Parts: sequence; C-alpha cells; structure tokens
Amino acid sequence: MLYKDNITKRMGLEEAIAERVEETGTEHHIYLEMLRKEHPCPRCGERTNKIHDYREQKIRDLPAFGEKTFLHLRKRRYRCPECGKRFCENVPFLQKQHQTTTRVVESRISSYREMKTSKRIAEEHDVSATTAQRYFDTVSIRFKCLPVVLSIDEFRGNAGGEKFQCILTDPQNHKTSDILPNRKSCSLMKYFQGFSTRKSIQYAVMDMSRAFFDVARTCFPDAAIVIDRYHVVRQAIWAFENVRKAEQRKFSEYRRKYFKRSRSLLLKHPSSLTEEEADEAAVMLKSSEKLATAYLLKNLFPDVMKSENSIEAANRLKHWFQVTELADLPEFRSCCSAIHNWSKYILHSFDCPYTSGYTEGCNNRTKVRKRICYGVRNFKRFRSRILFMAA
Repeated sequence: MLYKDNITKRMGLEEAIAERVEETGTEHHIYLEMLRKEHPCPRCGERTNKIHDYREQKIRDLPAFGEKTFLHLRKRRYRCPECGKRFCENVPFLQKQHQTTTRVVESRISSYREMKTSKRIAEEHDVSATTAQRYFDTVSIRFKCLPVVLSIDEFRGNAGGEKFQCILTDPQNHKTSDILPNRKSCSLMKYFQGFSTRKSIQYAVMDMSRAFFDVARTCFPDAAIVIDRYHVVRQAIWAFENVRKAEQRKFSEYRRKYFKRSRSLLLKHPSSLTEEEADEAAVMLKSSEKLATAYLLKNLFPDVMKSENSIEAANRLKHWFQVTELADLPEFRSCCSAIHNWSKYILHSFDCPYTSGYTEGCNNRTKVRKRICYGVRNFKRFRSRILFMAA
C-alpha cells in the first residue's frame, strides 16, 4: 500500500489511490481511483455521497523514463437524492471532457514559449499539429491597464490581412504590453479610449511617425512625447547614404562595385576604424569632395546624441544645423528639415531615461519567429504567440 501511495504522490496525482501498475514493453499503465468523498450537485447544490455507477477512463500522462504513461481511472458517477441528477466526480488533475492530464496540457502549451513551429511541438508531444494548435488557442492574454511609460512601434507581421501590426511595450519594466492588428490612427485611438488609465502615462516613446504622434497627443494629453534617438541618428545616416549613392553613379563600373562592397567601411565612425581601414576610407573620400563633406556631417551628428541633457543637446544641434547649412547638400537639407520639425520631442529624449531599445529587440525576436514558422497568418494566434513568449 505504501508503494502504491508513493506512486501517486511522486506523480502529483492529488487524492488518487493506485491499485496496480503494469508495464507493457514501452508503456506504463497505472490503474487508480479517487478517494471517495461528498460532492455538491451541479444542479441543486445538495451534497451527496451516493454512487450511481463506475466508468473507466483511459488518460494520457507525461512520459516516465522516456516511455509513454497511461492512467486508467475508475471514475465514479454520483446521484443526487434530491433532484436525481447524475454527475461525475471531481478529478483535480483532469479537465472536463479531456483525455489527457492537466500537466500534459500545460506542457504542450508551455512548449510554445520556445522558438519552434507548431509542427515541431506536435512531433515532440506525439500529437497532430492541429491538436497542438487547438491547445494553444485556449491561451487568452488581456491587459487591464496601460504602463506609465509606453513605447509604440510598428513591425511587418502580414497577419490578419494587414501588412503591418503595432506593438506596445513597457520599456521601464521590459514587458510587452500588447500587439494590435494594424497601425491605423482610428484603430489605435479606439483601442486607447477603452482604458481609463491612459491619462496616467508619463512618457510616450516612438519614432518620427505622424500617425503615432497624433494618437499620443490626443489620447495622452499629459504625457511627454519622446522621439527615440536611434531613429534620429538614422536620418543622418540615410542622408549620407543618399549622397554616396548619387556620387557612386558617376564612377566607372569597377569603382562603383568597389564602393558598394565598401559601404560598411564608410558607415563606421572614424574612431572605430583600424589603421588600415582608415587609409582605405581616406582614399575613397578623396575621389569626391561632396562625399567627404557628407562623411564629415554624418560623423559630427553622433556628438549631438552624446549630450548629457536637453540644453547641451540643443546647443550642439544648433551648431550642427549651421555646419550643414554651410555645406549646402540637398540630401542633408531635407534631413535638417525633418530633425528641426521634431526637435522639441527629440530633445525630450535627453531628459528621459527610456528608449525604444526594448521594443526594437521585441521586433527582432518577432522576425526570427516569423522566419522559423514561415509566417503566421492568423492574427489571434500571432498575437498570442508573441505575448506568450514575452511573458
């Protein structure tokens, strides 16, 4: 009896009594029944201990020592003396209408936290991909309140008939808040208006998206809108790249190919170049005065981003605008115009300790997940998978 009790105890089968254990080659079969006790009638609530009949149910459990394990439960049906209702006894480790234990279900769902396809997860649990996906579809993640610091960004999801989806994160606590089906302003406003806590948001971190800006200004009137510095630096890099491409078209075919292969060399900051790389960059810059000027402007901009506070950043940015104006490059004029228009919110980033770094990391993981799964078209599953893995 002690051996049988230890079996159920070690397996975590609450209130169960093992009658016998059989081994058939590669399978374990455990025959058991639950402790008899009073149960409340689901219809009238009257408690009863009267048994109507027994039914044996075969239940699949987690493998033991690499071999399949099955439980043969002698399940009681009780009868209510008041209303005559027949009902099955309560089994803590078995959900209603399931033929697998709760921990098997939890194990299958938990596998979706890993970077695996549904097919791979199904093979590991010896079920069909449809069954594995059906278990995961029971996962439902909802959010009742918005974080104090909210980061908004878009990513290419191609799910639910929309090309782009929207991600909301909490960069303060490094948590993914929600995934929205699209990036449209009307959809975002409708979503945020459903939260009574939206006015408690202190910072809204984003890129230079007019749609996100309008939504934030409308829904979070008291929040400081912060333009992430990475997206600002990218404007200067894009301007330099436009100059490089324009100058590259003027070269011969051989020199054009050489410049294209050496693109990463010119994008590096001079302080990161080795002596040999610095010599190569100098030779390339001698071929075009316009390219050399653009290279200088591009390398001056990171100094603006290294400012300690918004006041210092404003002074450095003003100086950079003056230098850029003297250079008179069309590509950098449009860059200056964009940065100038957003300067108020860019300067907020120097006084705010939060960035879109965590959000960009989430987007990178989503890209990996999409590549492994060859895309996920169902938005509900796509959203659940992202949030479940981030939880």
